[in-house]
Formats: sequence, C-alpha cells, structure tokens
Amino acid sequence: MFVVTGGAGFIGSHLVKALNEAGESEIIVVDDLTDGTKFRNLAGCAIADYIDHAAFREAIRSGRGPDRVKAVLHQGACSDTTEWDGRYMMDANFETSKEVFAWCQSQAIPMVYASSAAVYGPSTTFAELAGNEQPINVYGWSKWVFDQWFLRHMKRLNAPVAGFRYFNVYGPNEGHKGRMASVVHHFDRQLRETGKVRLFEGSHGYDDGEHRRDFVHISDVVKVNLWAIENPSVTGIFNLGTGASHSFNDMARAVIAWHGRGEIEYIPMPDDLVKSYQAFTEADLTRLREAGYRAAFVAPEEGVRLTLDALKQRAA
Repeated sequence: MFVVTGGAGFIGSHLVKALNEAGESEIIVVDDLTDGTKFRNLAGCAIADYIDHAAFREAIRSGRGPDRVKAVLHQGACSDTTEWDGRYMMDANFETSKEVFAWCQSQAIPMVYASSAAVYGPSTTFAELAGNEQPINVYGWSKWVFDQWFLRHMKRLNAPVAGFRYFNVYGPNEGHKGRMASVVHHFDRQLRETGKVRLFEGSHGYDDGEHRRDFVHISDVVKVNLWAIENPSVTGIFNLGTGASHSFNDMARAVIAWHGRGEIEYIPMPDDLVKSYQAFTEADLTRLREAGYRAAFVAPEEGVRLTLDALKQRAA
C-alpha cells in the first residue's frame, strides 16, 4: 500500500499513474477535492481508496492511519507563491508535514516529501547549504522551516526520509492550478487564445524575457521520487532540477515552434511581484548524484514537446 498526499494534484497524480504502470494499484490518494475538477487528473488510474486530507490528518494524529503502508509520497501543500496568509500556509505546509513525518516515523514507514527551490530566494548558488537559503515569500519560508525541522530529527529516524527541492516543474495535469501553472501551460493557452506569448520585460539585471529558471519535466520528478522509495539508503534533502537553467524566451520559443506560429510580447512585471521574484535558479545536483541517481534529465525542448503532445491528445 502506498499513500500519495496531494494525489489528485499535478505531481501527485503523475506519481499515482507511475505506480500503476509499475504494477501497483494498492494506493490511497489523500487530497482536498473542494475543486472537483482535479478528479480528471486521476481519470483512468487505479486506486484502493480516497481520503479527504482533513480526515487523514485526524486519523494519523490519533494513531488510526492506514495499515500495511510501504511508503508515503507527501506532495500535498499550498504551492501558491503569491499567498501571504501565513497562518494558512504554515498549517498546510509545516504543521501537516510534521504530522505526516511523525506518523511515518511511529510506523517505520519511508517518506518522500516535496520541498521547493523557493527556499533559495535571490541566491545565485543552489547547493543544499544553509548559507544559500534566503526565502523571500512565506511559501518558500514554510518549506524552509520544515526542511530545517526535518534536519534536526535526522539522527533519530526509524525510517528513511527524503525531501526534494523541486525547481520549475512542468507537464500535463496542471489545468486546475490557475496562475500557479507552469509557463509552458500559460504560454500554450496564451498562444491559442491570442497568437502571442507574454513574458516579463527586463528586470533584476536581465533583459526582456531573459530571466532564467531550471525547468524540469514532470517525468523526471516522478522518476526521482520512485527511485528514492526503491532505495532506502537515500535520506536527506536534495535538489530536483535538471542542473541547467534556461530563459523564459527559450521556453516561449519552444512552445511557438511546436505550434508553428506565434510571437512574443513583453509586459511590465507587476510591482507587487518584483520583491519576491526569483530571477534565476539552477539546481546543483552534486548531492543527488552522490546519492546514486544517474539518469539524464529531459531537455526543455523535448519536455515542451512531450507536454504539448499530451495536451493535444487529451483534448482530442
């Protein structure tokens, strides 16, 4: 039995599908389906049970969690980087993660959880070291606080725990995410609606559209998560990106090339975003490689093609 929190979301639903493809159908999905459209992400997937996230939290707090669990893939969180309700953010991302961690340790269940590259903020060095961590929004801080909390407990573990700092993940199953969907999702929609892709004008020392991020395809995120639960010696916090940054112009051009039409329009960055904007990210993969993960990562051009091909097939 596997538990996937946030299992109807973007990354969680891909993990459920990948487990199915590996022959696993004993899967408990934990999520909040207030937005019922998320069910589409699990269409065609085989699961053993669905538990509302509030009921799951109550169950594990009282020691009544599910039995025979092989591993927990904890993806559930508030991922809205523009959300400034700190009480809500800390409950969703910190308190919930502590509860899942405590239950997993009490039952000796391996746990893989989602952290974020947002912990690095404006840093230009992205190794998993304290001096590089400078969160600039409450989302990034909530992830950083749990990372630090976990590290304080690492020497007393009853089961392995791996936290992955996701960089800019993109792929299918993002339709429910609204403004928090990846740039590939937004560029595709913008181009289909207007024939133009909108990027931010230059700022933070970068020219128009030249802000750079480490864009990582969902297939790679899934592979690394499953690798971690298959290798119980993997414990700690690891970056999960490709190890190379690309500009937003690069991603926009890849979307335009796939469509065979379109142009780029540059717009001013909103004032309220400037102070909490990461203009550059690039994962340092040293720790992940040293832990034994050897697979190559999907290049952005190929990842864009895979994503848009999948969206086209789904629409058809």
